[in-house]
Amino acid sequence: MDARQLDAIQNHPDFIRLTSGRARLGWSLTLVMLTIYFGFILLLAFSPATLGTPLGAGVMTVGIPVGVAVIFAAVLLTGIYVYRANRDLDPLNERVRKECKA
Repeated sequence: MDARQLDAIQNHPDFIRLTSGRARLGWSLTLVMLTIYFGFILLLAFSPATLGTPLGAGVMTVGIPVGVAVIFAAVLLTGIYVYRANRDLDPLNERVRKECKA
């Protein structure tokens, strides 16, 4: 790839939309995950009795399903990223590749 081709790609409007869209999506989902994770940790640190409350007559506490929910949230957010990337970002990437081909 020569400098002319690289310049054409970097100045292509779809490439600019692609990079800003990917960054916005990535940072948004990162912020959501950090909020969930640190919310769990802060709840554990400042109100351990809340997560230690037993569920029913068994040994399971509230903290176990909440911890599992944190893990599922990570999987769900990954799925959201993949869905949005396939739907919104991949077409932009393909358009830039086709239009800036040598």
